Amino acid sequence: MTPQLQQAIKLLQLSNIELTAYVEAELQNNPLLERAEGEEEAAAPEREGAPEEGDAASRDAEAPEEGETGAEDWLDLNGGSDGADAAGAFDTEEENVFPESADPAPASAPGPEDNWAAIPGSGGQAVGGEANLEAYVAEEISLRDHLTEQMNLAIGDPVIKLIAGHLIDMVDDDGYMRGSVESVAERLGAPLELVEQTLTALQGLEPVGVFARDLAECLTIQLKERNRYDPAIAALVANLDLIADHDIPALKRACGVDDEYLADMIAEIKSLNPKPGLSFGGVP
Repeated sequence: MTPQLQQAIKLLQLSNIELTAYVEAELQNNPLLERAEGEEEAAAPEREGAPEEGDAASRDAEAPEEGETGAEDWLDLNGGSDGADAAGAFDTEEENVFPESADPAPASAPGPEDNWAAIPGSGGQAVGGEANLEAYVAEEISLRDHLTEQMNLAIGDPVIKLIAGHLIDMVDDDGYMRGSVESVAERLGAPLELVEQTLTALQGLEPVGVFARDLAECLTIQLKERNRYDPAIAALVANLDLIADHDIPALKRACGVDDEYLADMIAEIKSLNPKPGLSFGGVP
């Protein structure tokens, strides 16, 4: 049951007089509330009207007998008794009975010199009077952690997972695998074909281009991921030294393309990341 529904049920159980007193108290306690126009004028004739005979007879029947004490004897909700009378009945101060009648403490708006982090709803949290900003600084994840997390989600076979763990240990900060699949197969006593298949699967992890053994393989992985790997651009990747030498005629002959297509392929190559591992922290 929601708080709004609980409050609605509580209000339905109040009499007209109690409901009127509740509304008046809410209007006094909450300055944001306003009385609807015409409500006060509509309620006035009802309060000023003379009671009918049936109502008088009903009140006579409900009046407490002599010797009995009713609620009206110490507090008249119609206004016959004020807060001081009620306080006297409880033998205490008026503000203890009606806390809203006490003078409210003056509210002051927070200023620039105040601790905004300690203000509820301000979005900060005060620790010892100062915002603990270091708690919000995320710990930098390493490339090895990122690859291991992906591997655990992608691979379920324990043997392949063991091989993959050794291959991850051979990746440097740039994202390249420094070592041979033959050494992993020999160390683990695993078939070389299985190690190569595991490496191919790991080359599909992010960042794209990791687990390459040289620059050409790194660029090839990224081009295949973009669906841009065709025979012409494969020939261009195989002749990266000609790009460094700016030997355009030799590149055109090797790729079998014209000047415009060659320029587009070179621009594509330059948009790739030659060191994909550097987007993460160093391997711990």
